[in-house]
Amino acid sequence: MKPKNLCIIPARGGSKRIPRKNIQNFRGAPIISYSIKAALDSGLFDEVMVSTDDLEIAEIAQFYKAVVPFMRSADNSNDYATTTDVLIEVINEYKKVGKQFDHVCCIYPTAPFVTSNRLKEGFDTILNGADSALPILTFDYPIWRSFKMNENECLEYNWVEYINSRSQDLPKTYHDSGQWYWVKRSKLEETGKMIFENTKGILLSPFEAHDIDTQDDWKLAELKFEFLQRHN
Repeated sequence: MKPKNLCIIPARGGSKRIPRKNIQNFRGAPIISYSIKAALDSGLFDEVMVSTDDLEIAEIAQFYKAVVPFMRSADNSNDYATTTDVLIEVINEYKKVGKQFDHVCCIYPTAPFVTSNRLKEGFDTILNGADSALPILTFDYPIWRSFKMNENECLEYNWVEYINSRSQDLPKTYHDSGQWYWVKRSKLEETGKMIFENTKGILLSPFEAHDIDTQDDWKLAELKFEFLQRHN
């Protein structure tokens, strides 16, 4: 039997650092539209839904062919609600109308570099036995040689044992690209988590992702996106 897959795009209205971030214009379209399009183009999902507390976001999501079957609760629309809180709320709301899914993919609304091919790669990873999968990036510089600032605003090494280590001898480290997570619905409900011992990473190139937290990040992301469009 073909597995049933749900795509959830969490997009609340109260973004702080970049106001109305989830629907701000990015290279000619609301930034959330790129996540919706990648999900729909993948052909992987029985439903592509947006979880939001904001009517304008809901209208834009529906214009780009996502569904908004219910609005997000106030409890999960504040600054303290986690992504997993939102996902579990959505799963429970679907259960109330008799809909249940085997896998959930959470795609963030500010991920214009996400592609349907990478989503398919993540889903294949789940089908091959992983409990969850996410796209990752390599840290540009070895974190083992990183600094912290002490109470006197002076620099100290985080790991003094690596002061004299060559960069090439240190283990590689990775970070979440901030695009999407595939997870088995049963594991998500059971644990309230998306990262497990059996979580796999899909390694991206630096051109495939860009974290957007500030206006400067936004401008750099648009420049990178424009470069990719020209060269593809």
